Amino acid sequence: MKICVIGSGISGLSVANMLCAKHDVKVFEKSNQIGGLIKCTRESGNLFHRVGGHVFNSKNDEVLDWFWSFFDKDEFVGAVRNAKIYLGNKYLDYPIENNLYKLDKEQVDQIIKELLEVDKRVTEYKNFEDFLKGNFGDTLYELYFGPYNKKVWNTDLKSIPLDWLEGKLPMPNLIEILSNNILKQKETNMVHASFYYPKNNGSQFIVDRLSEKLDIETGINIDDIKKHKSGWLVNNTYFDCVIYTGNIRYLKPVLQNVEESVYDVLEATKQFKYNGTSNVLCYTESNDISWLYFPEASIIPHRIIYTGNFSESNNEGIRKTCVVEFSGEHTEAVIEEELKKMPGNLEPIAFNYEPYSYVINSFDTRAVVNTIKEKLEENNMFLLGRFAEWEYYNMDKCIEAAFKLVEKINE
Repeated sequence: MKICVIGSGISGLSVANMLCAKHDVKVFEKSNQIGGLIKCTRESGNLFHRVGGHVFNSKNDEVLDWFWSFFDKDEFVGAVRNAKIYLGNKYLDYPIENNLYKLDKEQVDQIIKELLEVDKRVTEYKNFEDFLKGNFGDTLYELYFGPYNKKVWNTDLKSIPLDWLEGKLPMPNLIEILSNNILKQKETNMVHASFYYPKNNGSQFIVDRLSEKLDIETGINIDDIKKHKSGWLVNNTYFDCVIYTGNIRYLKPVLQNVEESVYDVLEATKQFKYNGTSNVLCYTESNDISWLYFPEASIIPHRIIYTGNFSESNNEGIRKTCVVEFSGEHTEAVIEEELKKMPGNLEPIAFNYEPYSYVINSFDTRAVVNTIKEKLEENNMFLLGRFAEWEYYNMDKCIEAAFKLVEKINE
């Protein structure tokens, strides 16, 4: 088949590579630089992850085998996650429930009392807030889980369905929490408890390698996707199949010659919630941290990603670098004032605002997206990726979703 892939983020590049051996695949990218949310630039010689910081690992053997077919492990740094929480001007190891022994005695007494009650509560929760309170108690919720997640998602946590976060949340029990505190054990079950990171050029290295054998055209706005016979005219070029990895909220205005019911359901995507992020590349003092989380409301940003610790090649000068991430859009003046409140003697190098960073699901979001998928797939158009499917995919989950889509297309 002649297949059009719209978007050159990790989803578009992955699915294009999986299909190009059997099909004629063309990738279109509206930006002049490929990579989507994981692209990087150099600023004053320092590597800038323009939207957060991206590392790779997976618990899916198929994903791992596919990924390493493009790379040599010698091209990557293997690292163990060293994440911390900055709370009350102190550094706590992450996750907080494994490090209760570092809190004040009164807090610990109350937290343990509440954790002892956890097993007597319900085991099924309808929303994110109830899940957090039900599993960790009110004290840990008010101390960390509530304020931190409200910062990140910038929405009422009761409006977030729990099934959307399945596989992304820790599911500890009382015995594990107490055992980890007594033995002072670190978390090892999370997918990124250890990770791989390119020695040079960060996630842009991954993007560039995955693009090598693909037919990609950059700087192209797709403003006309017209149903034509059994396929599609994309900017007046015919394709048997279209894979859309862009933002689903942008699809309705460019789609033509489809049933009215498709337009009706696409209209509902206007109500989809999302968050942008303001990211600033900074010089920082040397440390051995990978991620640092800020739950307290007195500091606006929610985390620092110490990308300068991931690979020495990310740093041009004698000082290490990091990326500070703010939920929402903030002026450079506000950002600079916030940096003064944070540890590490932070000095800004470059700024970037990304209006679409995090997707947020409501209780009907998945049903709407699934309906859209069904209607489009009947016409050989498929959705793939974080903002096309409105799913909170990391890099490995994008690749996993691409595998599932390829199976469907080949069938």
